[in-house]
Amino acid sequence: MAKKPKKEEEKALDGLDPNAHILGAGEVENQLITDTIETNFMPYAMSVIMSRAIPEIDGFKPAHRKLLFTMYKMGLLSGARTKSANIVGRTMQLNPHGDGPIYDTMVRLSRGNESLLHPYVDSKGNFGKAYSKNMAYAASRYTEAKLDAISSELFRDIDKDTVDFVPNYDSTMQEPTLLPVTFPNILVNENLGIAVGMASNICSFNLEEVCNTTIEMIKNPGHVIADTLTAPDFVGGGKLIYDRGTLEEIYKTGRGSFKIRAKYTYDKANNCIDITEIPPATNCEAIIDKIIELAKSGKIREIADVRDETDKTGLKITVDLKRGAGDPDKLMQRLFRATPLESSFSCNFNILVGGNPMVLGVGDILTEWIAFRTECIKRRTYFDLAKAKDRLHLLRGLQKILLDIDKAIKIIRNTEEEQEVVPNLMIGFGIDEIQAEYVAEIRLRHLNREYILKRTQDIEKLEEDIADMEDILANKNRIKKIMVGELQDVIKKYGQPRRTEIIYAADEEEDAPQETVPDYPVHLFFTREGYFKKITPQSLRMSGEHKLKEGDELILGLESTNAAELLFFTNQCNVYKAKANDFEDTKTSVLGDYAATKLGMEKDETAIYMAVTTDYAGYLLYFFENGKIAKVNLSGFATKTNRKKLVKAISDKSPIVAIRQITEDREFFLQSTAGRILLVNSAMVAPKTAKDTQGIAAMMLKKNHRLLTVREYQEGEFDKPQRYRTKSLPAAGAVLAATDAGEQLTLL
Repeated sequence: MAKKPKKEEEKALDGLDPNAHILGAGEVENQLITDTIETNFMPYAMSVIMSRAIPEIDGFKPAHRKLLFTMYKMGLLSGARTKSANIVGRTMQLNPHGDGPIYDTMVRLSRGNESLLHPYVDSKGNFGKAYSKNMAYAASRYTEAKLDAISSELFRDIDKDTVDFVPNYDSTMQEPTLLPVTFPNILVNENLGIAVGMASNICSFNLEEVCNTTIEMIKNPGHVIADTLTAPDFVGGGKLIYDRGTLEEIYKTGRGSFKIRAKYTYDKANNCIDITEIPPATNCEAIIDKIIELAKSGKIREIADVRDETDKTGLKITVDLKRGAGDPDKLMQRLFRATPLESSFSCNFNILVGGNPMVLGVGDILTEWIAFRTECIKRRTYFDLAKAKDRLHLLRGLQKILLDIDKAIKIIRNTEEEQEVVPNLMIGFGIDEIQAEYVAEIRLRHLNREYILKRTQDIEKLEEDIADMEDILANKNRIKKIMVGELQDVIKKYGQPRRTEIIYAADEEEDAPQETVPDYPVHLFFTREGYFKKITPQSLRMSGEHKLKEGDELILGLESTNAAELLFFTNQCNVYKAKANDFEDTKTSVLGDYAATKLGMEKDETAIYMAVTTDYAGYLLYFFENGKIAKVNLSGFATKTNRKKLVKAISDKSPIVAIRQITEDREFFLQSTAGRILLVNSAMVAPKTAKDTQGIAAMMLKKNHRLLTVREYQEGEFDKPQRYRTKSLPAAGAVLAATDAGEQLTLL
């Protein structure tokens, strides 16, 4: 049949109704948007949450798990590397989303990319750098990879039914739903995921700290996480601004943020600043672009040039300074405020537990991981137990053959049909079918006493192993001990020092403009209940007695100036800094300012002592109930900034009895609840730079006794003061002599 010309064919088609053969075509149907979302969008959202973006308790997303399991099945846990393209192609048997996303996943997991504290892929070739968007990775055909050594901890005993397996997308292979990791991998490496309607952002922690924290939680579920898990740790290093309260909230709720800043050095010879470590949420290009923007706008005038000098030795951003630029530290403080050199890391510990997305604190995550790992150990033990019992069953059948080998040979030889061999052996020796099959399969050359004796020697060992495994399954403490041992092995093999340095906010707060403070003489007063008064000399001369709350009393009164700095020590071991100028001049006829309210202290926090200084000269003495004395340089409280709150200013190991500010050494009277008295000269206590030092033992105390009273000793109070003095510390002191009694007895 001749084909119609093209124009005639088109003309014929124009005459047809294109919708005539489609039922309902052309009709408009109204649909509720809620129905459309429920039908089409919700399944997609759940798929993204469950199968793509949110990590599970083993610390991996499905894409990570599929890639690593493929490499494990390829034998890449040992031996030489193979081309990345080969790995990507094989992974597509489990992950059908294309080679591009698979290779992206491999790059992030690799050692060369420097994205993870403990990378899982040992890479060779150009895998790019996480801290530079311009340093792109090479194509998969040019790079090579294998599993890193730590990956052996991901697959240990995976072939012993420790985790469930499911079919892949076309049911041609089996893949694990989780990996039986031997350490809490979920907290060791950083993990970011953005799903539909929710996200996950888990910071990385030091492996050794995580494992030690887990060990402590196994031993004591009420363990305080912050005592062993100091702070997050990042592969890029940097400096984390430490705030224990903030971190404890993150550990408790799984949400919160902390600040991390770059690390730098000043090269005096070349008059430049070298930035060698940056926060995890930024890159070199973003930092350089922002510095250039600030320099061009005139906001930063000290910078002559900025360039990226990153090479094979590592990251390096060089900032050249102009001649006479001034203090480089102050410049960096300004750059921290204005550029990504300091940024916040927002935590959102959202993970999948049993298929449900949950935002958990560190303690809850470790509890879930311990439960998961306990189940892995149980399943492994069940698997080994079943194998051992099967083996024992066979050997016991073989042991019965040992009694009469000739009989076994005779039965086999005299059996006419092959299928009757097993039943005849069962009848002849009283063994079951499985044992008979095992005996029947033994080669003729092995049917001798030596061979059978060698095999049956394992029976006693198997019986011991079976009893041990049954004891493990029946004893939770055995399982805990196994788990602790595995964690200790991981620490020994893969533990490494912290990369991210910890700095305290009190020492690193940003510089603030100095305000002009009017300076004039004032009298400063502080009461036991925490009230403060600032009174001018003229007003004090014209005033009467101080107005105080009922039961309150003045514990400090001194002359100073309006520009003096005040340090308020609180019952929660913090210090709040202020200036005398921050308080209004007042009179003796008013109660004064309540320091806790004025300085914005926390709930149930009150001021217990006030130190006054203009030059931070001298010392502070802390007297603790356990008889210890700490001597701290007052200069340790001087900061370059207007930081208002200093945390951990006093050791919290023992309650504080008294605090004293001194400019020169003097003698103090100490009395215990046992009635003993000790005279201690502050010169006997060496000063410390750490503000929260526990001090040295000064007064030896008997059990259930404590230091009760501390005050300055006035010469002449005692008839024989040498009775209470000591040449060395610690000392027990002496009971009050009768000649010294008098008013002293009222102190008890």
